[in-house]
Amino acid sequence: MNRRNFLHKSVCVSAGMLTLPMYSGAYRFDTSKDLIIGHNTHQYKVDMSWGNLNASEVPVNDCHEIIQDSKGRIVLLTNHIKNNIIIYDKSGKLIETWGTDYPGAHGLTLSVENGEDFLFITDYERHQVIKTTIDGKVVMTLDYPADSGKYKNKGEFKPTETTVLENGDFYVADGYGNQFISHYNHKGELLNVFGGKGTENDQFLNAHGICLDQRDKDNPVLLITAREQNVLKRFSLQGEFLSSIAVPGALICRPVIHKDEIYFAVLKSKGSTHDASGFLLIMNNKNEVVSCPGATKPIYKNDKLSELYQTIKLFQHPHDVCIDEDDNVYVAQWNSGQTYPIKLTRI
Repeated sequence: MNRRNFLHKSVCVSAGMLTLPMYSGAYRFDTSKDLIIGHNTHQYKVDMSWGNLNASEVPVNDCHEIIQDSKGRIVLLTNHIKNNIIIYDKSGKLIETWGTDYPGAHGLTLSVENGEDFLFITDYERHQVIKTTIDGKVVMTLDYPADSGKYKNKGEFKPTETTVLENGDFYVADGYGNQFISHYNHKGELLNVFGGKGTENDQFLNAHGICLDQRDKDNPVLLITAREQNVLKRFSLQGEFLSSIAVPGALICRPVIHKDEIYFAVLKSKGSTHDASGFLLIMNNKNEVVSCPGATKPIYKNDKLSELYQTIKLFQHPHDVCIDEDDNVYVAQWNSGQTYPIKLTRI
């Protein structure tokens, strides 16, 4: 069956085919039937059973982030201290687990150094950033940047995310604390601090996620989400504000670059009357929104994006996405009833 016939003959619902509801009227889908979500060239078949495990043996709590390592394995971060890290193969089969020391496990970033995989974990309850090997050996622990003069004590430092440069420098986003971005060299020595809480262009309300954007090889920049403001901000590597990209209605988590596109989990719809109102958001290489799986079709009027909101009650606080080499998307969720990731297969 070709793709067009599949889309029409499968018993499915596409968000782009729905009459746009009010915020409180998101569609409840039939879990026994195939569901296709997304818009334009980015449409996906939903797999709710991917990665489901025996919860008594391998429990999860808040599944904050999910990445793919150099071996192609899917690595999930949860703040359940029986197994903070869960490693799957791409079929959803369990490979291994580790980690019992990260009660506030939130950010997970892969760093490849001389062919070896390392992980940067941010823990907002420990007020620390921890660098480990791929199998969990701690190689660096970073406390709050006391010498910066931006913090009175460690309690004000609640890091949510990191991003790593090719030379080993890394940046820490303090999304739940004082909203500063701290830049370190590979040894963990502080080089710069910028940002802070506020509504100015170079400030943040919830500097939740950060990533290095190298799509323009000659001009790498930092992408930093100001989640409560529904804005993605661009900064130079020196911490200078460059520009903002508004995503009205979308509380975006960290930006994830795959090929020449940016993917986001959207925690919830800003205008929704219910809390579990999240969806996904995908930007093209021009930073234009082209698909919102689980939400309204992105529409631009006079070069401004119309407000986005959930249309299908599928996601419960989606918090991060991982995209594999086949363009399939794995979605980790916070506060979702201790559920495992959802897989979206690109069609």
